[in-house]
Amino acid sequence: MPRGTGKKGSHKGRAKQFTDPEELKAQMAADKAKNSDEEAGGGANQQDSHSDSEGSGDEVEPKHKGVEGLIDIENPNRLGQRSKKVTDLDVDQPRELSRREREELEKQQAKERYRKLHIAGKTEQARADLARLAIIRKQREEAAKKREDQQKEKESIKNKQT
Repeated sequence: MPRGTGKKGSHKGRAKQFTDPEELKAQMAADKAKNSDEEAGGGANQQDSHSDSEGSGDEVEPKHKGVEGLIDIENPNRLGQRSKKVTDLDVDQPRELSRREREELEKQQAKERYRKLHIAGKTEQARADLARLAIIRKQREEAAKKREDQQKEKESIKNKQT
């Protein structure tokens, strides 16, 4: 029979057990006494009097477990984000651009540089365009000369006939 199918292996249906508040207080007091014995070398009475003043506002740093107390760690993710007041904000100071904004700005600047170089004729595409333009101009000039020659011939033929 597979596990968990029988009544013996299942945790469901059992009665829940709660710890009494008196037991919790007694356990906490025993833990405090044990910790104070370790720290102060047996001064449990001092710790009890100090714990009464703790409730009045004195804060004591919690004891770190393991090597946490030895190593000072600065985790930027651990601190909550603090909201700035409107008076603290400096509007005159230029703000940092996000990665997307910076990439967009670089892209626009690159297009502008390319456009200027293209107008100056320093890019490969501009050279190819200028070469095509030169060829087309020559063809148009030749076509215009041909038309002029044909018109002159027609005029000369008309003049001969009259």
